[in-house]
Amino acid sequence: MTPVFRFAPSPTGLLHLGHAASASAVWRAAEAIGGRVLLRIEDIDPQRSKAKFATAIEEDLAWLGFRWDGPVVRQSERFDFYAAALSRLDAKGLLYPCRLSRADIAAAAPPAAARDPDGAVRLPLGGARPADPDGPAAHRLNMAKALGALGDERLFWREEGVGAIEARPEFWGDVVLARKETPTSYHLAVVVDDAAQGVTHVVRGRDLYEATAVHRLLQRLLDLPEPAYRHHPILLAPDGGKLSKSRGSPSLRSLRAEGWSREDVLRAVGAA
Repeated sequence: MTPVFRFAPSPTGLLHLGHAASASAVWRAAEAIGGRVLLRIEDIDPQRSKAKFATAIEEDLAWLGFRWDGPVVRQSERFDFYAAALSRLDAKGLLYPCRLSRADIAAAAPPAAARDPDGAVRLPLGGARPADPDGPAAHRLNMAKALGALGDERLFWREEGVGAIEARPEFWGDVVLARKETPTSYHLAVVVDDAAQGVTHVVRGRDLYEATAVHRLLQRLLDLPEPAYRHHPILLAPDGGKLSKSRGSPSLRSLRAEGWSREDVLRAVGAA
């Protein structure tokens, strides 16, 4: 069976050197074992995702010499599939509606409240949970019930070059699986799409390492296949911070306009 990889950026801005480093890691890993690469546009955020950025992603990847197999998959066209997965979890009694914002949760939390790997106060709050306000509801995974559904089974994922890593999704608390404004979340959409596209190898940044625990739990609850994982180091800015659109990191397009070549970009990310 041919190994299947994927590159899955969000069209919320132009690609920068960090994206080039990640794309290079995906395509090099696929080339090393004769795999193929799919392109998926993760545009579930209706407020921030823009069609012009999705077009620019394809153009920038082509300029860098990265070719993908098959048509581009856009998550905004797959909401029915995420709703079906959500319904399966709901039928198992593993979801509950929640109207609390992050600010609501943080305000109700004691000073020493547990936090998830992203630094947010995590639900549940051990009985200190405030009442839901009025308005639209997100849907959260009841982590205690989800882990209870596994019984004594321990979860692991396969980290290439390392081996079996124990997954500890409880550190995330009751994660959101469908947002108030969108009928899915990153966690749910990514596992549904990886399975639907037959992805066998996930190569992505180290910043998503901890999230793999949630993804393994969802794969198990939804009876989805488990890919192998590789989390590569994140390319940092000169000040030590993460390259990002929000911090104004120079885009590949701006570098190209300044005279950078494809080879210059690949050298800058250690891929040439």
